[in-house]
Amino acid sequence: MSTTSQPSAALTPQAPTWSVGDHTVRRIDETALPAATGAWLLPEATADVVTRTPWLRPDFADGEGVLRLASHSFAVEVDGLRILVDTGIGNGKPRANPAWHNLNSDYEARLTAAGFAPEAVDVVILTHLHADHVGWNTRSEGGSWVPVFPNARYLTSRTEWNYWAGVEMEEARQQMFQDSVHPVRDAGLLDLVDVADEGTGIAPGVRLLPSPGHTPGQVTVELSSQGESALISGDSIHHPVQMGHPDLCSCVDVAPGLAAMTRHRMLDSLAGTPTLLLGSHFPAPTAGHVRREGGAYRLAPAAPGVPTARG
Repeated sequence: MSTTSQPSAALTPQAPTWSVGDHTVRRIDETALPAATGAWLLPEATADVVTRTPWLRPDFADGEGVLRLASHSFAVEVDGLRILVDTGIGNGKPRANPAWHNLNSDYEARLTAAGFAPEAVDVVILTHLHADHVGWNTRSEGGSWVPVFPNARYLTSRTEWNYWAGVEMEEARQQMFQDSVHPVRDAGLLDLVDVADEGTGIAPGVRLLPSPGHTPGQVTVELSSQGESALISGDSIHHPVQMGHPDLCSCVDVAPGLAAMTRHRMLDSLAGTPTLLLGSHFPAPTAGHVRREGGAYRLAPAAPGVPTARG
């Protein structure tokens, strides 16, 4: 497999950063998703629906009602631990989705520039096992797929693993497991977490919360420190349009009704609170606070701060 050289980490833009008490959260960009993604992923989010939700513009949709989405990870510093939440699409992966097929991004250089060189990452949280959340689990080396983060424990919920282990997967999904999930398990780096209804802590101020529907075992990630908190959405909310229309579901939700229930519960719990919502596919500014509006919700964007200097 041929690859092109990656940009120097010193030349990559600084990662947008938010502080949550003593925790530092960085967004590690992989790629903007094509304009057609929104219409495919959220078919009920028509141009009419989007244009009737004016607060989406200009950040989250354009003037024609086309949704903007992105692929990125969140890198979190917690008491000396380096935690990565989801690993994007990955480079050089054979994928059925043309936008994901054989991607060649500078994600790894961005990760390193943010102080999260692969060998320095301690924990990788996989909110769920979809192709655009596990891709950088592995890289091609000597004709084999090997873990990118050799010193990390990769965490996913046991419910998530058991679901995919028990269903007949189509060829494209089998390929994804073969190149991005099974090599991590075979290397002894995959840990399955029993996630309690009230959530399960995996590090100081870091808790996995069950958020089923998009997949049966999906989790969201709660961060808390010094009285401040944030929630990383996973695919419980693909795009802010689902805040204005919480019953609007993704075409790839395993259980759409349950996904909508999870989304309603999440938004209701966040509305009017100071908790920061970090969207796993939200384009810049990516984060914000949930506010009630017109019987539903909206996102009040929270711009990132000045990145902290790294030694």
